[in-house]
Amino acid sequence: MVTTTITDAVPGMTAVEQQPLLVVRDLRKHFAVKGGFLGRTQAVVQAVDNVTFDVMKGETLGIVGESGCGKSTTARVIMHLIEPDAGEVIFDGQAVGHSDGIGYRELYRNVQMVFQDSYSSLNPRLPIALSVAFGPMVHGMLRGAALERAASVLGQVGLDSANFANRYSHELSGGQRQRVNIARALALEPKLILLDEAVSSLDKSIEAQVLNLLFDLKREFDLTYIFISHDLNVVRYISDRVLVMYLGKVAEIGSVEAVYTNPQHPYTQALLSSMPSMDPRRRTEQAPLTGDPPNPINPPSGCRFRTRCPFAEDICAGTPPRLTSRPEHGISQQVACHMHDPSSGHSRAMATEAARP
Repeated sequence: MVTTTITDAVPGMTAVEQQPLLVVRDLRKHFAVKGGFLGRTQAVVQAVDNVTFDVMKGETLGIVGESGCGKSTTARVIMHLIEPDAGEVIFDGQAVGHSDGIGYRELYRNVQMVFQDSYSSLNPRLPIALSVAFGPMVHGMLRGAALERAASVLGQVGLDSANFANRYSHELSGGQRQRVNIARALALEPKLILLDEAVSSLDKSIEAQVLNLLFDLKREFDLTYIFISHDLNVVRYISDRVLVMYLGKVAEIGSVEAVYTNPQHPYTQALLSSMPSMDPRRRTEQAPLTGDPPNPINPPSGCRFRTRCPFAEDICAGTPPRLTSRPEHGISQQVACHMHDPSSGHSRAMATEAARP
């Protein structure tokens, strides 16, 4: 059983209770770009590159970053909807896909995913009740019992079975379709749900309703979430910890309070400073970050953020930074930046270490 020494990842939980439900180690997925007359591999898109993190039981881990940084690919690789090139996924102490670990069928029963596009996620030819009951039926539940389960979970997500069970997806609004997708995920009674931009296509009033629904369901079913979004305010509202990705790599990970009030990675600082504010005294007069992310087919050497970083030095081009925990920020906040690694040789890291009492 994998354990961890993190003691403040989820507020209100003790160290004994804090065991990872999901462990991701050195996960990598590269996509070949085919071309030419014979369709040979011309290049490789480095979508996810050596991503490592834990998800504690009962917490919500938010994953943020610019479009194309690898958030959704990471989720699909964890689910093995896309096979990883390398790395290991351990669910509840068992390695996924190993002969002595957990099989894919058991993984899919315990881990479910809610996708961004609520319309294409549902079969337009199936009524809502059958869409929700389909998963339990695949896993061996009789049709009658599965339909009863579907009616129950539809009610728990705020959709009266008597009114919605026989409707089709095109007869529902976007918020109602997303509630159906959440019900479909709940039908198998999973332990972990991955929500990939699950509220980004909804208007703000419906978004708030769905977020509050997710809170209620988490308490009622003792769920664990991975919540992927580009909306920093939504991630701050719903998450216990936050993982920041940049170009397929983990830039920073820590508690919501630590990352949002005291970001350490220059990319995280730029990302948070770009958040709109209602305070007229906090006007953005200068772009916090300039330029486009580099091409993932040919990412920069060393630190992938160095081409946009104002603190980049020679060491940043030569050596990839490692995730480092700084004592003054606690073990729950880790950052992949040479400035926070005393052994890196970066001038700011040496200056910081020299100033330390």
